Amino acid sequence: MTEKEKQSGIPCRLIGEDSNIFNLLGLAVRVLKCGGRADLVKPLTEDIFASKSFEEALAHIMEYVEVE
Repeated sequence: MTEKEKQSGIPCRLIGEDSNIFNLLGLAVRVLKCGGRADLVKPLTEDIFASKSFEEALAHIMEYVEVE
């Protein structure tokens, strides 16, 4: 999946939230589903679980949603 295909353009408020990566993933998944892009949930989840660090996982979330 290319970078352009990953980006949904859906805003997701992560700033000020609990910084646990599973919490942030849940927030991103929720906005993707509500925004009509449930097709991106599986690739995002796979990218997160393949990440080797918190920073890498967070970068993947930022590839899929517009972080606010």
